[in-house]
Amino acid sequence: MAPAAPRASKPTASVWLNSGAQGGRRRRSAQQPAGLDHRKIVLTTVRLLDEHGLQDFSMRRLAAELGVTPMSVYWYVDNKDDLLEYALDEVFGEIPLQVAEEVDDWRDAVREFASSYRRTLTTHPWAPRLMGEYANIGPNAVAFSTAAHKVMRRSGLAPEWITGALAAVYQFVHGYGTVEGRWIELGRATGATEDDLFREMARAVRDRPEFSELAPIIDERTKGPGARLRDRDFAFALECLIAGIEAMRDRA
Repeated sequence: MAPAAPRASKPTASVWLNSGAQGGRRRRSAQQPAGLDHRKIVLTTVRLLDEHGLQDFSMRRLAAELGVTPMSVYWYVDNKDDLLEYALDEVFGEIPLQVAEEVDDWRDAVREFASSYRRTLTTHPWAPRLMGEYANIGPNAVAFSTAAHKVMRRSGLAPEWITGALAAVYQFVHGYGTVEGRWIELGRATGATEDDLFREMARAVRDRPEFSELAPIIDERTKGPGARLRDRDFAFALECLIAGIEAMRDRA
């Protein structure tokens, strides 16, 4: 299990439960730098998290990137936890939701949702850790959940089964995307490509007795490219989930 994301305070609270959660609740002061606003702070936070990861992110680094003092940032956010929640909801907003209305077949809509969710997780490898740390009740996260429920309702499942079916899809994509994101982070840390990392690992374990049953899989993976093989496995696993949802619906 991945270590928990660092927290500054409030282990159970959410910034979205506070009034004025959009960051505009403070009156402007002459001490606040011109050109700085809540939106710019959040977008810069997302970019720094993408570039450096959660471990190396700090309010001081953010302030330096913005060209302001750390105290200037606190005119717009109370603490680091709140800022990370804002950044997390920002990436939820990257998932296109129109598929819930535009795609006729609910199975195709599930495929689109799952693929977009996976892409978001791999684009922002820090996000899966925060999704397990925070409440995920920001406006973009809620909009995503609402659209996904609309899609699953079209499957014909009994209402009491819809949340379970969505949980199966969510948790599959979350787990898959988290592992993929970890490879991305490892590659960034070592300066190696994903395929080079896997070949190095394969050379170290390929001939060990405990890996004998896995040798054909290891050999296939070393031929790569790994991204293509992951896409294949993801698509097949998702089809298994969709088929299972259909089977449970028909069983009823």
